[in-house]
Amino acid sequence: MSGVSIQKVEKSFGNVRVIHGIDIEIDDGAFVVLVGPSGCGKSTLLRLIAGLEDVTGGSIRIGGQEVNDMAPKDRDIAMVFQNYGLYPHMTVAQNMGFALKLAGVNKAEIAGRVDNAADILNLTELLERYPRQLSGGQRQRVAMGRAIVRNPQVFLFDEPLSNLDAKLRVQMRAEIKQLHQRLKVTTVYVTHDQIEAMTMADIIVVMHDGVVKQAGAPLQLYDRPENLFVASFIGSPSMNFLDATFTGGELVFTDGQRLAAPDGVTLTAGQQVRVGLRPEDMIVADAGLTAQVAIVEPTGAEILVGARLGDAPFTIVLRERHDFVPDQMVTVAPMPGRIHLFDPKTETRLN
Repeated sequence: MSGVSIQKVEKSFGNVRVIHGIDIEIDDGAFVVLVGPSGCGKSTLLRLIAGLEDVTGGSIRIGGQEVNDMAPKDRDIAMVFQNYGLYPHMTVAQNMGFALKLAGVNKAEIAGRVDNAADILNLTELLERYPRQLSGGQRQRVAMGRAIVRNPQVFLFDEPLSNLDAKLRVQMRAEIKQLHQRLKVTTVYVTHDQIEAMTMADIIVVMHDGVVKQAGAPLQLYDRPENLFVASFIGSPSMNFLDATFTGGELVFTDGQRLAAPDGVTLTAGQQVRVGLRPEDMIVADAGLTAQVAIVEPTGAEILVGARLGDAPFTIVLRERHDFVPDQMVTVAPMPGRIHLFDPKTETRLN
């Protein structure tokens, strides 16, 4: 068993409290992604799990054993950082096996583990090369190989793809996901990129200001965000938000336009709501909301339309080809069941 249990964990640096009593249960073999904007506490939480920072309060357990007072080397974890941290004077094989050498593992076992990891990561042909002879993606695979050879209970990844170009990031995130499917080792992965989180995770933990805003499966967070922060953070482009008043079964927006209120929500006449509409959930229609086109950005598979609806910015993503031009008025409607309602005061979901 190699699950990770984080119970009421707090972390302060002097008088500054950065982690506020977090509770997370990570099942054995799960791939969990901690995601959020810079400064939300995700990397600090990862360092607490690794033992690189001391816990101010609460408990962290790995495989059922509390590790609060354990040194990092005794926690049976392996960490992959944003910076590869490879020794330039060592070959790939020597870099991958160095930690085992320091631990006193015999040469034959080191060679066997290195060969096995190299086979998993397609590094066999590169074992005698030096880091300067490798591409960025190959160096990151070596860093991953260095973690694999240790056979840890838990893998920890701290924004490992940030230094790679866009195309290589897509390739590497697929490789990391395939690696997890093959090894089935509990993995905690930190990123600020919500696309990485959506495509890789079994469970996403969205953090903000040192607290967990929501945790769940990727599509659960996308389809039913529990609060305005998660709704705005998950999804690219971001969800549109419009203020409205509930009146007689309709949502009346600040510019006077109207939409039928969604089913499954109890509202009172005159209640103020914040309406969330995902750009990709909009379709061109004869009736709905009318927006003024500001800019059109064709991406190939889709057309991204930047518009204004009243005084609010409004983004529309369409797969159909349209010849929109700036200042044109276009009417769109949300797909059935795709209206999200939030309380503007508490910022929590209403439907």
